[in-house]
Amino acid sequence: MDDDTDFIVLDGIEKVFDVRRKVGRFRREKQQVRAVDGISFRVPRGEMVGYIGPNGAGKSTTIKMLTGILTPSGGRLRVAGIDPSRERTRLAQRIGVVFGQRTTLWWDLPLIDSYRLMHRMYRVPDARYQANLERCVELLDLGELLNVPVRQLSLGQRMRGDIAAALLHDPEVLYLDEPTIGLDVISKAKVRDFLRQLNVERGTTVLLTTHDLTDIEQLCRRVMVIDHGRLLYDGALAGLHEVGESERTLVVDLERELPPVEVVGARVVKVEGPRQWLAFPAAASAAPLVARIAAEYPLVDLSVREPDIETVIAKMYAERPEAGDSAADEVAGRTADRTGGEGSKLPH
Repeated sequence: MDDDTDFIVLDGIEKVFDVRRKVGRFRREKQQVRAVDGISFRVPRGEMVGYIGPNGAGKSTTIKMLTGILTPSGGRLRVAGIDPSRERTRLAQRIGVVFGQRTTLWWDLPLIDSYRLMHRMYRVPDARYQANLERCVELLDLGELLNVPVRQLSLGQRMRGDIAAALLHDPEVLYLDEPTIGLDVISKAKVRDFLRQLNVERGTTVLLTTHDLTDIEQLCRRVMVIDHGRLLYDGALAGLHEVGESERTLVVDLERELPPVEVVGARVVKVEGPRQWLAFPAAASAAPLVARIAAEYPLVDLSVREPDIETVIAKMYAERPEAGDSAADEVAGRTADRTGGEGSKLPH
């Protein structure tokens, strides 16, 4: 029986690719690219986790190993007690995957035909398939798209179609790689609401990679940061600010234009007429600052702005020594193409 506390388990996982690069005019030299370098983490059943990092960090390579598309070079990997690379077909019945750059839908067929094929392929009971389809169509606003060939869908429409396809068989775990790419603001909000509801109502475990950090802020309590194949941070979203020494901003409106406010624990970073911007550590409370300013200055209004998480992460990357190779995920992608890849229909 699966241990709920260790639904997804990675212990010292590595992935090394052998590549040949041109050296001189006629000779090629064999080199190793380390895409994932000793990553360990555990994800409990029902948790929604953000997995973020720059291009080439190893995110997609990790997901491909979790789905069984790629085999780890070292370490131990289990999803619901299953070794993905050894029992890929069995695992496929329990997972859903959405890759933002590729589709699991049939390109020339109407969207509904792709869903009917998956209905048979996954052997989903008719009543369960119909209920799941109706729910996804309603919540993801797919009603007018069902009879449209996939090739005629916009990127945002296809992404919503792919998310629905990944959920028709009620997977226990959902891997999302850039699920809101190409979506407008309203569509992004719909997808986020849908994923939040899915996680709460059905207890679906979600691993989310994205460059849109608003996705992480609105959906995930826990975030993991990966760079050059190594895990830099694993913890609460708020803890990122402490690690990155980030700052919040106190925007103060005074009755009139005055010299920069002087208050212990903050510094003025900008002044425009009676409005001043003060930076202070994100981990610190704003209350003492507000109290001191209100006591010493003619305060009219104020607001607190949270730090930009993207800036925090960028700072973490900047403090890392230059290493690794952004070609790692590209190599992983080519390998996946040759072995069934991201666009393959997992169960056959």
